[in-house]
Formats: sequence, structure tokens, C-alpha cells
Amino acid sequence: MTSTLSAPTDTATDAASDNAPSVTRLGQNIGAEVHGITLSGDITDDEVEFIRTTLAPHKAIVFRNQELDDEGQYTFAQRIGTPTQSHPTVHSTGLERLTLEGAANSWHTDVTFVDRIPKISILRAIDLPPYGGATIWANTAAAYKSLPEPLRILADNLWALHSNEYDYATAHQSKDNTEHRREFTRNVFETEHPVVHVHPETGDRSLLLGHFVKGFKGLKPREFQDLFSAYQDRITKEDNTFRWNWTEGDVILWDNHATQHYGVKDFGDHHRKIRRVTLAGAVPTSVDGEKSKVIKGDASEFSVIDEPRPLIDFVGDAAEI
Repeated sequence: MTSTLSAPTDTATDAASDNAPSVTRLGQNIGAEVHGITLSGDITDDEVEFIRTTLAPHKAIVFRNQELDDEGQYTFAQRIGTPTQSHPTVHSTGLERLTLEGAANSWHTDVTFVDRIPKISILRAIDLPPYGGATIWANTAAAYKSLPEPLRILADNLWALHSNEYDYATAHQSKDNTEHRREFTRNVFETEHPVVHVHPETGDRSLLLGHFVKGFKGLKPREFQDLFSAYQDRITKEDNTFRWNWTEGDVILWDNHATQHYGVKDFGDHHRKIRRVTLAGAVPTSVDGEKSKVIKGDASEFSVIDEPRPLIDFVGDAAEI
């Protein structure tokens, strides 16, 4: 189905006649394709707002057939937010964008080991394998809503320690993993985040987990593992995910405050290269209004702290509209 509205829904409308931006929904809980916006051009204020109000319910949005180079990707990122540095510690591929080779092969939210988690990630395919190499996204807000009440109440009161002890997101940066690990761990970051945080723009509650989590505050390792698995299983249920098989010209944005993603390493020895730019986000806030706490590391050089702009007319996730 396609829609042509400033606050996108799932209602079919013909937008071809006036070239207005439109949306095709790609999944029940997450995923949509945006038509009618050229990211390499001069993005208008209306188009920026359309992207923002489309991303809020759909969490991950696809733009096909885009002709973006490195500079164009960064310029587009500047139009919709404030870009961070490429990574808190990995600078070997430059300070503006992170080049990822291989695939993470693990569920995660980008850069949760710092206090100021990026709000949006922008991924662009550079070099694709002849098969495989898809990326899967999951909706962490819908996962929270699906929890039985006892698990929801427990999650609301849990805090997790996130650390960059090992960076799965760039683990396949080169064949020399020892060199990569040395660069990644040159500065260690640890942050305590609420397991449930309130989205700074939509007000929705979302689970904040993924593979950077090392433990739950006050719980033993076995207790942590059992609970972590229970919550992660809710996030990654197939009906809560959206899978995209990349083609040349694809650009994908996702709400990094309300999703996890997984790069599937199923392309053998073939090459896969993608480039990521992240936008500055806010420090997560618990359901009780408490901010995340820095345990180790200073992320101020990586990113400023974004000042959220609440979405007044947000009506819920894609499944609710």
C-alpha cells in the first residue's frame, strides 16, 4: 500500500500525479519504503519532516535507486540531524563515516556503550556480494508492548551495563582482528542504561538491550542470562522483524532508539562493504525520569547530546495506525 501524507499511515493513495513523497509499508511492525525523495538533491524542509514522521512509526525506511557518494551521504545526514564522529574509537576509515566490511552477525543497537546513543543510523551499500548479506531490523518498542505485565514491570526497574569490550559491529573490519581489537579497545567505555527507556521524540517505551550488554545491575550472571534471553527473544521474534536484501543504490535509515539490527554473514568469502553515518542522540531516560550513567569513558568528542524535538502528532507504531 502507498500513502501520501505528512503523517504517514497505511492508507493507499495515488501519488504519482504530483510526485509527492509516498510510503509503501514493508512489514507489520517495522519497515517501509519511501518514494519520491532524491537524497542527493536539495532536500526541502517538507521532505525532511516527511522523513521524520515516516521514520517514527515504521522505525526503518528504505530509499531505492539513490545516487549518493560519500560526500552526499554526509550532506544528507547534516540535513536531517547532527552527524557524530564515525565511531568513539575506530577512526581508521575516517571521522565522518564508518566503513563496515563483513557483517555483525549479532543483534545490537549502535553504540550503546556510550551515554549519548545515536538517534538515527544511515547505511549505504558500497560493495555487495553476489548472494546473501541481508540486514534484519527489529522493533524494540513493539517488543516492549508485547511483554506480559510481570515482565514489563520487571523490565521497567532493571538497569544494564553496556560496554565496548568487544565491538561486534566492526568485528570483520579486516582479517587482522588483533589490529582491529587494539584500535577498538584503546578507550574503554561503560555506561549503565535503563532496560526500558522513554523515546525522546515519540514518548514510547522501548527495550534497550543488544550484544553490548554485559549484565543487569544487582543480578547474578545466571539470572542476567536468563532474563536477557527472555527479553531478546521478544525483540527478535520473526513477526517483529523486517529483512532487506541489499541492491546497488539502496540507502536505509533507522531509528536507533527503537530498534536492533543484525547483519547476516551468509555470503561465504565474498566481499561486502557498507558505509554508516550516525546522528547525535539524547541520553536515555528511564520510566522514572532517571538518566543513563557513565561508568567509564568520555564520549564528548564522539558526539554532542541532541536536543529532542517531540513529535506532537505521533499516534503509535506501524501496527497501531
